Amino acid sequence: LFYEVLDRVSQDYYDKSKIDATKLLHGAINGMLGSLDDPYTSFFPPKQNDEFKDQLAGEFQGIGAELSLSPEGRVMVVAPLDDSPAQKAGIRAGDLVLKVNNEETAGWTVARAVEKIRGPKGTTVELSVLHEKQKDSVTVKIVRDVIVIKSVQGWEKRFLCEKDCQENKSGDLVAYIRLSQFGDKTNNEWISTVNSINEKIRGQKNFRGIVLDLRNNPGGYLNDAVFIASEFLNSGVVVIQEDASKQQEAINVSRRGTLLDSPLIVLINKGSASASEIVAGALRDHNRAKLFGEKTFGKGTIQQAIDVDRGASVHVSVARWLTPDGEWINKKGIEPDTKVEFDASKSSKLKSKLDNQLDAAIKELLK
Repeated sequence: LFYEVLDRVSQDYYDKSKIDATKLLHGAINGMLGSLDDPYTSFFPPKQNDEFKDQLAGEFQGIGAELSLSPEGRVMVVAPLDDSPAQKAGIRAGDLVLKVNNEETAGWTVARAVEKIRGPKGTTVELSVLHEKQKDSVTVKIVRDVIVIKSVQGWEKRFLCEKDCQENKSGDLVAYIRLSQFGDKTNNEWISTVNSINEKIRGQKNFRGIVLDLRNNPGGYLNDAVFIASEFLNSGVVVIQEDASKQQEAINVSRRGTLLDSPLIVLINKGSASASEIVAGALRDHNRAKLFGEKTFGKGTIQQAIDVDRGASVHVSVARWLTPDGEWINKKGIEPDTKVEFDASKSSKLKSKLDNQLDAAIKELLK
């Protein structure tokens, strides 16, 4: 049937200039996968496949935003990357991208959206964006740049907290680890950051705990999520994987961590998705951490990237994942133990360089 239709269209279509065998084939593949009504099962043509791999490797050119499809099938921002042109332009987790360069995005795949939005450093893309809980869209012009992703950053500082927290040499010591994605370099960057923090906090009697920041972390590799969670858990299940035959596999702590006993608060928000939700869910279910912030994205499936002919790839949802307690968070997300909505106006008034959510987490550790 497929080849019959392809032959008839190729032979009989009135405008031969529009007949491109590759585009017809890619369109057919997108249609087939689209019938599954799964935004995470998708086809990546060669160019988009290379760009996806570049992002996981930590460097690409574009605006720096992780994209998906909303439940209604609209192009949606999962999270802007840290210090990216998208973040600096005011793009937020949960934004709907209605137009790209005045072209409607209705019916687009994620791969098509990525193709249209990405581009060389120094070029400009215009997006029509609808923020959550807003009635009217806004138009944003963003200059593309080289995006270099350092997936792990950390510091240790001393704070005194009264009305708000301020750095003070006589204050109590808090460590902060920011994890922005789970990519090719994440584990090595994590080890380096944690080793540095351990050197600074070792033997400090007034060390009060750690803030793990998973906000706007769109996810990445499952194995990396298990590696990170194992830093904080002595033993037990990190995540349960359930395949198409409903067979479940419990994936356990994979190594001996070095931050097993430190008080821990995890920051989450609507941009925390997939692998970051695996980490947050595991730490919550083991009562190892308190979750602060806002409800997470709600992506509860696992994809396998399969390289196919001519440099393309197909990303297929091969399993769903459950938290250690057996909860499937897909389309629901994970609720924080303490809800703290991000407030830009409050954050700008803080004397420290903290935002209001991070300020609340540090206050909790210093109680």
